[in-house]
Amino acid sequence: MTGHTIKLEEVTKIFTLGILGRNKIVAVDRASFEIRTGEILSILGESGSGKSTIARMVLRLLRPSSGRILFDGRDIWRMKRWSEIKEYYRRVQGVFQDPYSSFNPRRKILDLLFDTVYNTFPEMKKNREEALKYIDETLAKVGLSIEALKDKYPHQVSGGQLQRAAIARALLPKPIFIIADEPVSMVDASTRIDILNIFIDLKEQEGVSPVVIGHDYSLAYYVSDRIIVLYRGQIVEEGAPEVLEDPLHPYTKMLKESVPMIDRKWSKKLEYSLGEITITRRRKGCIFADRCPYKKPVCEEREPPLFQVGKERVKCWLYGEK
Repeated sequence: MTGHTIKLEEVTKIFTLGILGRNKIVAVDRASFEIRTGEILSILGESGSGKSTIARMVLRLLRPSSGRILFDGRDIWRMKRWSEIKEYYRRVQGVFQDPYSSFNPRRKILDLLFDTVYNTFPEMKKNREEALKYIDETLAKVGLSIEALKDKYPHQVSGGQLQRAAIARALLPKPIFIIADEPVSMVDASTRIDILNIFIDLKEQEGVSPVVIGHDYSLAYYVSDRIIVLYRGQIVEEGAPEVLEDPLHPYTKMLKESVPMIDRKWSKKLEYSLGEITITRRRKGCIFADRCPYKKPVCEEREPPLFQVGKERVKCWLYGEK
């Protein structure tokens, strides 16, 4: 399973509000990037930055307003035959923030896992023992077992166990990519690293490439091979995890300075203003200009492109001449 890609080309998602649809919110704004095999990609940003919207568009739950999403060169929204769509869903699976909303509360967890196996591999309907063995092997990859879930309903296990079961269910169709939207935000702190280690193991041992979406700066640094930073639906910085150690974009710098550390005291108040929290249209110039302490006149007049600075990409006029 090498060489596969999901490519976003100028993808935009606009939501309309109100009875007449006159108010619009630009949730994702011309996002272009690749999701590649052999790496863990993290998409990082504060609430409202468009992270979950991107996840839902890649999973074919939301149609983009414009732009294309390509899987191995094929537009996923031009797939018409159910066989094509089913194959895409087999290759690209999702894990969501709230595991309890991901499982039918009236059905046992193992029954739901059997459903996934039978829907993906119909031939296993004739051999329940083979299906049971396959489920047990998959559960072992996430630190669970058949015995741990036997006769259990979703409300009878912990959030951490249920999230592991959700990851196992995503693994059953043998995907290439797993899109994990805030996968650790609803589990306790001691479980978060364990779940992130599962994603690392899946990449290294199973050849599965996770996309981890979240807002936790330190967890993104821990798990990622590549990081994309979003602000108000736009990509403002992209690079290796080291981009979080020495960020280039003022917004990423703000995120870093906002992380509390035991051995550090803030010597002065953060200089970033709150700006316009809800944006309903594209502003003129840089999207971060109303909050940036480093802004120049050009920032208010012209939108910066993504400049290549070494191995990183950064959307900021501070690097326009470098």
